[in-house]
Amino acid sequence: MKKIVTNLTFWVLTAITAGALLGHFAPDTAVRMEVLGKTFISIVKLFINPIIFLTITLGIVGMSDLKKVGRVGGKAILYFEIVTTLALLIGILVANIIRPGDGVVAKQSSADISKYTKGAAEFSWLNFFLDNTTIQVLLLAIVLGVVLNRVSAKDQIVSYLSVASKWVFKGLHLVMLFAPIGAFGGMAFTIGKYGLATLLPLGKLMITVYTTMALFIFGVLWLILRTYRISLLRFLRYIREELLIVLGTSSSEAALPSLMEKLERAGVSKSVVGLVVPAGYSFNLDGTTIYLSMATLFLAQVYGVELTMSQLLTIIGILMVTSKGAAGVTGSGFIVLASTLQAIQVIPLEGLALLLGVDRFMSEARSITNFIGNGVATLWLASNEGELDRAKLEHAFANVQQTEDIQQDNIDYVRR
Repeated sequence: MKKIVTNLTFWVLTAITAGALLGHFAPDTAVRMEVLGKTFISIVKLFINPIIFLTITLGIVGMSDLKKVGRVGGKAILYFEIVTTLALLIGILVANIIRPGDGVVAKQSSADISKYTKGAAEFSWLNFFLDNTTIQVLLLAIVLGVVLNRVSAKDQIVSYLSVASKWVFKGLHLVMLFAPIGAFGGMAFTIGKYGLATLLPLGKLMITVYTTMALFIFGVLWLILRTYRISLLRFLRYIREELLIVLGTSSSEAALPSLMEKLERAGVSKSVVGLVVPAGYSFNLDGTTIYLSMATLFLAQVYGVELTMSQLLTIIGILMVTSKGAAGVTGSGFIVLASTLQAIQVIPLEGLALLLGVDRFMSEARSITNFIGNGVATLWLASNEGELDRAKLEHAFANVQQTEDIQQDNIDYVRR
């Protein structure tokens, strides 16, 4: 009983349930809980860049072969492009087979979509880089790590960075005490603001998107891990706490630092974790890619637009590029979608208003798929590079509760 009471998974799941109930029965009160979810995510975000910076720098300094850094980075970019393109093609294929937009009536809406169309017109790779501090920190850490690797007094500098890393993770453990509150606020707001009734008109789209993402996770990602005899189900069980946090907050950022810590504990080298996870956060958005492709075809079906093969190829080409920058732009999903609609110029932009009510529910599926996809990418690349300690991996997968107990002990230690 004591283990249940002190178990973070139990409290996050309880908080999600309580938030959903409050949102359904007292929507006005639930909407005001948004501040809890937003505050939790904002605090966790404060830890993301320091953790990325320290993890990458320490990892590169500890590598004897600097050529490996470039090789891992190159393989990661190639992996991201192949897998996200595959996700894009799966989304288009399923949307064409099931046709979730058929029969949906395009009603006039008072929703303001100007900020999304304006953002689409202003999008550029320069803005993406300037707005994306994660990429900036990633590049800075790589440069500093390479420089420190060649400095004679690097041992003393590394000792300071190691102490800083230790305290940053201690602070993160303390913040994770409030994960249930963040999950409660996020779920209460979602249900209270939009209500389950908003799902009914677009229920077919919701079911299609969730089913497609499940097929991608348990089909494509399963096969990817299978190439190195790693069990996807055991991995999902290992990161169950983080998945619940992502579900409750609709944000993969909320659990990103914790994922990096768990991957290291599972035997992935610090340098691979530091390079792949933050880069994947910006470039390996499997769930977002699936949603964008399906949403585009959904709107085409709603308005009775029969896309030609050249138009479909245009959509694929646009999303292959713009979806990579989705994490670095405010209102990312809709802005990328708007830019796609503007490019092909046959689907009315007003169709975006149709998706506003269910986007928050879609966001949960997108975030979870992105999150799992980045974990799988890290494990695969670490295995491919010989940077995965299989003994540690097996121990971590076989002792999930022990790992969670260690995290809880760390939280209790910091709290005392």
